[in-house]
Amino acid sequence: MGKGTDKLYITHSEWASEDAYSASAGSGVSQSNNNSNAPFKRLPFNFCAISLQPFTHPVCSPEGTIFDITNILPWLRKHGTNPVNGAPLKQGDLIKLTFAKNEDGEMVDPVTFKMFTDNTHIVALKNTGNVFAYDTVERLNIKAKNWTDLVSEEEFGRKDIVTLQDPQNVESRNLSCFKYLKEGTDTATPEQQRERNDPSNNVNTAALGNGAAILKARSKKEQRPDINPDALASNRESISRINSSLSKSSTAAATTTITPTPAPATKSALPPPASSKNAHARHTTGLAAASLTSTGLTPHTTADLATLSQETYLLQPRRVKTKGYLSLALSPASLGALTLELAPEFAPKACYNFLALVKAGYYDNVPFHRNLRNFMIQGGDPTGTGKGGQSIWAPKNFEDEVDGPLKFDRRGVLAMANKGKDTNGSQFFITYRPCPHLQRKHTIFGNVIVDDDASSETMKNLENIPADEKGRPESEILINRISILVDPFEAYLKDEEEQEGVEEAKRRRGGSEDERVTWTGRRVGPGWEESRMDGGGGGVGRYLKVHGGGGRDGEGGGGGGGVGGGRGLEEWEGGMEEEPARKKMKMKVQGGGGGFGNFDGW
Repeated sequence: MGKGTDKLYITHSEWASEDAYSASAGSGVSQSNNNSNAPFKRLPFNFCAISLQPFTHPVCSPEGTIFDITNILPWLRKHGTNPVNGAPLKQGDLIKLTFAKNEDGEMVDPVTFKMFTDNTHIVALKNTGNVFAYDTVERLNIKAKNWTDLVSEEEFGRKDIVTLQDPQNVESRNLSCFKYLKEGTDTATPEQQRERNDPSNNVNTAALGNGAAILKARSKKEQRPDINPDALASNRESISRINSSLSKSSTAAATTTITPTPAPATKSALPPPASSKNAHARHTTGLAAASLTSTGLTPHTTADLATLSQETYLLQPRRVKTKGYLSLALSPASLGALTLELAPEFAPKACYNFLALVKAGYYDNVPFHRNLRNFMIQGGDPTGTGKGGQSIWAPKNFEDEVDGPLKFDRRGVLAMANKGKDTNGSQFFITYRPCPHLQRKHTIFGNVIVDDDASSETMKNLENIPADEKGRPESEILINRISILVDPFEAYLKDEEEQEGVEEAKRRRGGSEDERVTWTGRRVGPGWEESRMDGGGGGVGRYLKVHGGGGRDGEGGGGGGGVGGGRGLEEWEGGMEEEPARKKMKMKVQGGGGGFGNFDGW
C-alpha cells in the first residue's frame, strides 16, 4: 500500500508529502486549498443567483445563470456586469424563462412532466425561453433532428440551447465561486436599502406598548400619496352629477354607492385566482384520465371540476351587472370633462381591460389622435399615431363582444377601435351621432352620460375643434387623467364576500330554522334544549303537534299550539259524541241466492 513497498499501511511522512494521495480528495492533498474540507454550498436550481432566494420572475444570462428580474435590473443599472463571474452583461442579453408547473406548483418538464430536482440536467431555448429537461431535448429534438420547440413549435438551432443546470458541472452553482460574494459587494436594491435605513423597521414594536400604534400611524401617513386638489374637486362634481342622475332610478340608487377612487401611479398586478366556491368550470380537470395513462402525473381517482381564475370567473357574460362610472378630465382644462358609464354585463372583457389600463395610468397624457365632425373622436394610443396601444393581455388582443343589446343608436356611444375582427387593444372612440353601419363590427362597452349638462357641453367643444384632411386635430387634445368613481368588478367581489360571510354565519348557527328541525319535530343545533323547556317540544312529527296539557276550561297550558289550542283534555272528552254502531253488511254470493251466513242455524 505504501510507495514502492509491500506494507499495507501509509506512513505519516508519505501522507504529508507533496505527492500524497487520498481516495476522497485525490492526489496532491497537501497542495489543495486549505478550504477543501469546508462543506460544499450549492445553489438550488430554483434560486436567484443574486438574492439567494427562490425566484418568481426568472431570467437567465447567455451563460445560463438564473436571476430574478427584480433583483438583476438594479444591479445592471449600477454595475453593468454579471455578478457571478464579472463578465459584461446588458439588460437586452437577459432571456426570460418559462417554467412549466404541475398541480402541486412544482417545476416539471412540459413534455414528460418529470419533476425538476437539483440533479436534473436542465436546459432552456434562447429564442422562446421554454425550459426542458435535457433528456427530452436530446431524444425528441437532437437525435430526431426535429429543430422545433416542443411547446411553441418555433424553430431553433443547437446554439440556442442554454444549460441552466448540469449535474456533471457542480462548480457552476458553487456559492464559493461567485465573484460578488468573494468581494462582499452589497446587492440590496434601493427599496431594500430604504427599508434597512428606516428606523421603524429596526424597532421592537412589541416592547413599545401604546407607542407602537403611534409609530404605525406615522408610517402610514408618510406613505400616503399626495392628492391633487383639482382632480379631487372634479371627482366630487362628477359624483354629485351621477348621484343626481341615479336618484331618478330607485333601483340604481339602492344598489350603487359612488365614492372616488384615485388611480395608482403604477400598474397593478392581475387579480389572484378566485377562492369563491362558485368559481368552478363545467368541465373537469382531466387529471383522472391523464394520470391513468401517464406515470409522470400524480394519480387522481376523482373527476374534480376545474377551478376558474378570478379573471375568467368575473369575465363571464352577464356575471357582473353593476354599472361602472369614470370621470375623464381633458387638457386643456377649458374643454371640460366627460362622465363615462360602463356596461360590464354585456362587454365584460372590454370594461375589465379599460379599467385595468386606467388603474395603471396608461391613458394619462395620451392624445386623441382622430377627430371627425359629425362622426366620432378616437384616442387611447400612447404613440399618438393610431397604430399603437396594447391590451392588458399583451401581446395578445382580445375578441369582440357584439352579442348584447347595445347599439350605435345615439350620441356618446363608447366603443373599442380595432383593425379587424378580434383585434381589440387599448384604443377607443366616442360617437357624435348614431352610427348603425358600425353595428357588430366594434365592441360597445359604455357611453357618455349625455344627460349631464357638463358632459354634453364637453362633447360640443370636442366636436367643434377643427381637424385636417386626415382627421388629426389642429390643436392638441389630451386625456389629462381618468378617475374611477365606481369599479363594478370590485363591487361584485365585495358583495360576494359579504354574502359568503352571511352564509358562513348561518352555517355556524346550525343553518336556517327549517334546517334545524328534523322530520320528527326535534330541533338540532344550539339552543334546542331551551326551546323544548319553553314548550317547543311535544309535537308529533314536524307538522302535527299535540295540545298542551295541564289547563282546563280554556286556561290550558302553553304547549305546542297543537289541536287543543290551549284547551284542556277534559273539555274535548266531554264534547265528543258517541260513535254510531256500524251496520252489518250482507254478503252476496255471485250468481244470485242467499248465502250460508255464519252457520248459527246449524
